[in-house]
Formats: sequence, C-alpha cells, structure tokens
Amino acid sequence: MSFTLPELPYAYESLQPYLSKETLEYHHDKHHATYVTNANNLLKDSGLEGKSLEDVVKDTFGKNVPLFNNAAQHYNHSEYWKSIKPNGGGNIPGELEKALIDSFGSVDKAKADLVAAGTTQFGSGWAWLAVKDGKIAVSKTGNADNPLVQGATPILTVDVWEHTYYIDYRNRRPDYLKAFVDHLVNWEYVAEKYLAAVK
Repeated sequence: MSFTLPELPYAYESLQPYLSKETLEYHHDKHHATYVTNANNLLKDSGLEGKSLEDVVKDTFGKNVPLFNNAAQHYNHSEYWKSIKPNGGGNIPGELEKALIDSFGSVDKAKADLVAAGTTQFGSGWAWLAVKDGKIAVSKTGNADNPLVQGATPILTVDVWEHTYYIDYRNRRPDYLKAFVDHLVNWEYVAEKYLAAVK
C-alpha cells in the first residue's frame, strides 16, 4: 500500500478571505505532496508496507525519524484539510459542545486555549484538540509530532507552520488562528471524530 495525496474537499478559492487560493495551492499541491512522495519512498523496504497511515506513524515514532516525519506530516495535513471548510466556525453540534463545556468550562475557553497553544508553539508545529481518558484537551506539538504518539486521539488539527499562513497573514500567526476558530473550523467533522473517539 502506498500513500496518496487526498483531494481537497473544497475548491482552492472557497476559504477566502481567510485563506487564499495561492496559499492552498502551495500548501496542498507542493508541501503536502512532497511529504506524500517522501513517505512513499521511505516506506519501501521498511517492513511497514501495507500498514495503515496511523500505524506507520505510531510504529516509526522514535525509531525511524525520516519516515515518521514524512508519514506524520501526511497524517497531520490530511486531518487539517478536513478540520476546515468554507463558511466554517459557527454552531457546534450538541454532544461536542457539551463535551467542550465539560472539559474547559465553556466553548469560548476551549477556543481561547486552542489559539493560545497555536500562538505559543515555538517555531513550526501544530495545535490540537484531542481526546484522552474521555476528556478533550488542547495540546501543541513541534514539527511533525502529534497526539497519536502521546496516547491521545486527535479530533481537531491546526497547522501553525509558517507556510500555512505566511502568504495571507505574514508573521501575524494570532490573526490566522483567530480566523481559524471563528470562520474555518469544520465542527461537524470534529464532532464525528469526537464521537468515534469516545465510543
């Protein structure tokens, strides 16, 4: 089994004005595509051919750094594309909303913690909502790391590598993150991931 670059689930221009067509073309067609190509090349003769992407990520963590970096970046980006949508933000499905309130005290606190995690992630990396022990928590990871290798299940993925936002926001990462939580999040997808994680 080889990895394939997923199609974007929306048109390149459909996330404007929050993320431009140019950003999505570079980010998806160049950056993500390169991780897929590299991961496929490194997968050959690794002994992990035929395993799921999630299993490759977990099995290579701390053991095969080049394959981990590229497979994890493929996983992270694939989840990021599904975590956003045109006309995102807005209402949060009931069970997820209740879980966010149970875990953070309020939805606003959950959003603020997520923005803070993304803002304070030094250098390249990611911010996450993930389920661990039945609770939703915010976390941040550097480079390609993700909650899968920390015993948690990611349900929302926020890319904070500079190539994600630099064309549109330059160095204003907090502005990108605010636009992300207010206008881009695909809460229906996050709710699906949450319900699957707590089954």
